[in-house]
Amino acid sequence: MDFTGRTWRPPYEADSCIIPLTTGCTYRRCSFCNLYHGEAFGVASLAEFERNLEEIKGYQPGARRIFLTGANPFALSYEKLKPYILTVRDYLIKCQSIAMFASIRDIRNKEVWQLRKLRAMGVNGLSIGTESGDDDTLKLANKGYDAQDILEQCRKLDEAGIEYYFVYMTGLAGHENGYRNAVNSARVFSRLNPYFISVDSLTLFEGTKLYELEKEGEFIPAGEKERLEELQIFVRNLQIRTHLLANTKSNFVPLTAYLPKEREKVIAELQYVIDTVSEDEMLAYRKNMDSL
Repeated sequence: MDFTGRTWRPPYEADSCIIPLTTGCTYRRCSFCNLYHGEAFGVASLAEFERNLEEIKGYQPGARRIFLTGANPFALSYEKLKPYILTVRDYLIKCQSIAMFASIRDIRNKEVWQLRKLRAMGVNGLSIGTESGDDDTLKLANKGYDAQDILEQCRKLDEAGIEYYFVYMTGLAGHENGYRNAVNSARVFSRLNPYFISVDSLTLFEGTKLYELEKEGEFIPAGEKERLEELQIFVRNLQIRTHLLANTKSNFVPLTAYLPKEREKVIAELQYVIDTVSEDEMLAYRKNMDSL
């Protein structure tokens, strides 16, 4: 397989076949992220892509789902993405869905009819790093879009029938801003239809803008218990049926729940940790993280 650069996939895509399509990120300006710094955005040639599909066919001819690598392969225009998507079933005849990372920015360049065509070709599973639905937090994170953009672009996905998954990041709004972030994000997300909401917790790494702002005293990170309380508020205010996956490495306590059915259960589990684990113990866990 022709993997180059950082290869990254969500935990819930662990059973998917991973195939390189792009490397790097088209944006690289989020204030909390250093995953793709120094790595230029690139696209595999169709010949390279077919060669990798041929290799997958040799090992897993019955593969039903593939995940395209790169920070945001969906940045490719409809016309550029189309030949890659159409080629998949030439090699993997049983493939039912094709998933990838996407940004809200990447949906803007596609009309609903184009999204419908991609859905018909098998694209169904966009992991979108929204991080928040609160305008002030999105600005701090330098995401390049606001809450209204999230609503407008994801409604296009709803109209096209493409399944998508959100990321919510606790602590991103900083100290004493978690309540606002949680309530506003839940309000925006509740007007859409994310199948999953994956929860991360902000971890500051060297080389990011927020790391520098923290060193300069211009950004005060949220406390660890503060983050758990933020997640409680977020869960309490979500008014949709969705799967909550707060089980990545950045979360001190791993949790999963189906909402709203398990709302009170997950809030109680978070409260138990708040009541029984010290702030110092949770902070030590955060400081010992060297990567996500």
